Amino acid sequence: MQTLIIALSLLALLLVIFEESIHINKAKSTLFLGSLCWLILYIAPSSGFSSEVITEHLNENLLEIASLWLFLMAAMTFVAYLNSTGFISGIVQHLLPTQLSERKLLIILGITAFLFSSLADNVTATLVSVAIISQLQIATRKRIKYAALVVFAVNSGGVSLITGDVTTLMIFLADKVTIASLLQLVVPALAGVITLALLLSRNMTETVQLTVEKKPIHPTDKVIAAIFLTTIIATLSFNVIYHIPPVLTFLFGLSVMFLTAHFMQRPKTNQNVLNYIREIEFDTLLFFLGILLIVGVLKMLQVLDHIALLYQYLPTSVANYLMGISSSLVDNVPLTAAVLKAHIDMQPSHWLSVTYAMGVGGSLLIIGSAAGIIAMSKVKELSFINYLSMFIPLLIAYSVGYWLTVLMT
Repeated sequence: MQTLIIALSLLALLLVIFEESIHINKAKSTLFLGSLCWLILYIAPSSGFSSEVITEHLNENLLEIASLWLFLMAAMTFVAYLNSTGFISGIVQHLLPTQLSERKLLIILGITAFLFSSLADNVTATLVSVAIISQLQIATRKRIKYAALVVFAVNSGGVSLITGDVTTLMIFLADKVTIASLLQLVVPALAGVITLALLLSRNMTETVQLTVEKKPIHPTDKVIAAIFLTTIIATLSFNVIYHIPPVLTFLFGLSVMFLTAHFMQRPKTNQNVLNYIREIEFDTLLFFLGILLIVGVLKMLQVLDHIALLYQYLPTSVANYLMGISSSLVDNVPLTAAVLKAHIDMQPSHWLSVTYAMGVGGSLLIIGSAAGIIAMSKVKELSFINYLSMFIPLLIAYSVGYWLTVLMT
């Protein structure tokens, strides 16, 4: 049965990698195989595992999943509201000038995507940034450069805050890093983005025109955005000062948002604010559920202990660097979960380098991150091969950010 479960886990990984080719949503495949693995374990348990022991491990696994799920659900509901009302795109439009050089736009876009992805989810940050790229009248090669920078910047921006990237949140919830220590990643991550922008800005000497449509922002949206920002700050502060779990603070912030939206209802609309929960990407949440169920089974069977062998033969910093690169081929969520469950003994500084590597390493290939997949679907000129032509600059930028992380932490 152990061999069968390992085979099913590998099958789940392959289905995730080839999702675009086989046209089966990864949420469906991982949830099916993840729950199937636990069912098999109950029906035909390995030697030494009683149903009581299996249930104990399953409950522990589900508790970890629930904390992650509820936090992401709260954050994604905020973003769903602000995105559907046009607040996010409106803010970006207000900030951008109508005319600027290609090189300046490249740098501004990279920094904006970096900052925005720290607060909102990677999907929204990518969609807003790609919308700007789509209106540019530029050559195909330059458009690909802009898209590559957006993918890298979005992934880089999320690593320093638990609200910015799910792998950062996973490592934080495992008590491997603290909110205060994560802030040390801001400078290395931003340095990587600026490095890539400078590398890609060669031969960019022309001026571009932007169609800026500055629509008025409704007062209700401003208040909800302020609540969102306050919730993020409170989540970080309360955890550092009072050790309050982030999920509790974020759920409280979500409840304040619901009540505020109820009493400040937009005119000419009867939509219940609770309906915005339906607009969040539940396929993403179901994917995390399926993956973490699979990882939980593998942890119980002690299969993940073999990952520690890499750290026995290589220096920890080198092993973490290679794990980050491998996350461009293997989804970073199961890879991060596997590293966390492998009982690898690392110093806090090494866990910070893992956080950067897992968050940014997926940028090296277009299929390595959600941001990359979204960019490829929205920018018609962008393909796997075209993006692969950016590999050397991306690798240099990743390396700069990673080794700066090692030096500064």
